[in-house]
Amino acid sequence: MAQQNGDNETKPLTQAYLTDKPKIQPKYDVHRDVLSHDVVIKQTGYGARDKSIPSGMRRSWNNWSFLSLFVGIMPIVQWLPRYSLRRDAMGDLVAGITVAIMNIPHGMAYGILAGVTPGCGLALAIFPVLVYMILGTSRHISIGTFAVISMMTLKVVQTYATEDSVLLAPAVTLVNGTAAVAGGAAEAVKVADIITPIEVATALAFCTGLLHLGMGFFRLGTLAALLSDPLVNGFTTGAAVHVTVSQLKDVLGVQVPRYKGAFKIVFTVIDLFKSIPSTNVVALTICVCIMIFMTICNEFLKPCLSKRCRLPFPGELISVIGGTLVSRLLQLNENYGVTLVGDIPKGLPMPELPRMDLIPVVAVDSIAIAIVSFSVVMSMGLTFAKKHSYEVRANQELFALGMANCISSCFSCYPLACSLSRSVIQEQTGGVTQLASLVSAVLIIMTLLWMGPFFSTLPRCVLAGVIIVALKPMFMQARELKKYSKQGKLELLTWLATFILVVLIDIDYGLLIGILISLLALYIKGLKPYCCQLGTIPEAPAVYVDLNHHRNAIEVPETKIFRYVGSLNFATKMYFRHSLYSSIGLETTKLQQSKTATAAVKANGMTAQNGEVAHLNPFNFLILDFSMLGHVDVAGCKTITDIMKELKARGVRMFISSPSDRVYDTLVHSMALGEGPFETFPTLHDAVEYARAFQVA
Repeated sequence: MAQQNGDNETKPLTQAYLTDKPKIQPKYDVHRDVLSHDVVIKQTGYGARDKSIPSGMRRSWNNWSFLSLFVGIMPIVQWLPRYSLRRDAMGDLVAGITVAIMNIPHGMAYGILAGVTPGCGLALAIFPVLVYMILGTSRHISIGTFAVISMMTLKVVQTYATEDSVLLAPAVTLVNGTAAVAGGAAEAVKVADIITPIEVATALAFCTGLLHLGMGFFRLGTLAALLSDPLVNGFTTGAAVHVTVSQLKDVLGVQVPRYKGAFKIVFTVIDLFKSIPSTNVVALTICVCIMIFMTICNEFLKPCLSKRCRLPFPGELISVIGGTLVSRLLQLNENYGVTLVGDIPKGLPMPELPRMDLIPVVAVDSIAIAIVSFSVVMSMGLTFAKKHSYEVRANQELFALGMANCISSCFSCYPLACSLSRSVIQEQTGGVTQLASLVSAVLIIMTLLWMGPFFSTLPRCVLAGVIIVALKPMFMQARELKKYSKQGKLELLTWLATFILVVLIDIDYGLLIGILISLLALYIKGLKPYCCQLGTIPEAPAVYVDLNHHRNAIEVPETKIFRYVGSLNFATKMYFRHSLYSSIGLETTKLQQSKTATAAVKANGMTAQNGEVAHLNPFNFLILDFSMLGHVDVAGCKTITDIMKELKARGVRMFISSPSDRVYDTLVHSMALGEGPFETFPTLHDAVEYARAFQVA
């Protein structure tokens, strides 16, 4: 509490004010008349907010500012002027170098995983990073490749791209506008019908960017909250299974047919078992050695060196460089038939617009990718924002991702996301802003300009080993299943259903069904809000607590107090009515008996205090505590009116206490439409004292 001194200056708060208890025990002593809510509204000069469209447009115009709009769209102008070279530059430099070291093997590996070239994966660490640095609001996430998005891109590429047997033919000649395979092949393919994997991937990235921009324009950033933790956890774990299975063919050094549709992963595993006799022993040996080396690095070397050096041990880069050197020295492809990553063009890709005719083709597939990528970016961004006390704006993130996808699609990039491991490393090594990503992008550019062809002889089994070991954190997420089972059956069902459907059916269909199950669980929980009957504490009459959990609490004489937490609308009105009657000890049959008895009393001219009516009337007042009611609609107000009329027939008077301004406005609006009238009070204690005044009288 602020304290005034002699010169009217406010004494600043010290740590004692924040932790110590006051020396004098505070007293709660209020003497005033009981107030109705209408009186409070008049005394405070309350005015309901004008919700009309012209009023909303006027408020938007009055609050509009070109400077604030520009600063909001370009977050870099907020933090760059406050950037300190002495304080922040070294951390960003170290983090950028570290992320670049990780990005080289990750970009190449996930580029192949996405069904395109390793160069496309490296380009994904350059162009979208530069766009996000200007437009993004998160300062620590590492934009680029992500295993799940790469796997989802692979599914789309395999669906719409021309088969590799046509694209990788030994020689192709043009014959009357067609591409004929050399060697006298009878089959000819029209040039216009050839769709390369890169064309599909870039069109997918462009369409994903358009979806992100559309979601940002319609302010749909809050939809990311609909993806619950069990859903995201089960989805990413199931996607990790897909990624692992897709790499097994490179681990064994064999070729297996492609499958589409449900249970394709099962058919792929069956074919892999059948091809075990034809395993390339050299490729398998190299992959196992890489996996052992990477496991030792991740489990032992990196934790030990992290205590002595800010730069983590570059195990992935050592594996890639070492595998390339061994392949060059032993000529693994020529002598042992080990599959290589192939040619990596020297230099940066030339800008080229995506094929617009493919946009309608991949539009449906891009929806799932847009949702997943945005969810991953937001979850990681919010994690670091909470840790470092800054704000991540969801709609601005959608705009940044949309622009990054659209622009990078012109440079041979497929849809982007943020890497979990690289983001953590970027933050742990001292990264302060997205300038760390700029340093990483510059180093990747240097790699493409001068070292791209060097990695063309890298065995694919090396990258397969790097990917499989990197997926360990995703598989370890399955340990969260025990926690979700304790949270509730719906959380457990969401995780299991999402994981099983992603693995058995497909990634996008599993995600869609998982979202539906998660929404269904949310709906079920919304239909059963928390409610209870309140009582008072003998030592503190103005304190009201749940009678079910506080044994020493007692009921207010002749008064029932019912608290309802949640929303009261057309979907929950039946639950509200049932919960209210069950809590206060009334059933539908008793209400019918009460109506019959009341009618008999009126017919016989008896008083309401005699006979059966008095027996069916154990209390005279009902108070609805709406202090935790977030929303009520017209259907909810009608339900309250019906309950009030039913209770009035039994001689029970109903009050409403502590409605929020939003709820109060709806109650007033419903009374203008013929509902009510409702007796409302600003606090629960006002309503209790008002009812007690009738008992005293």
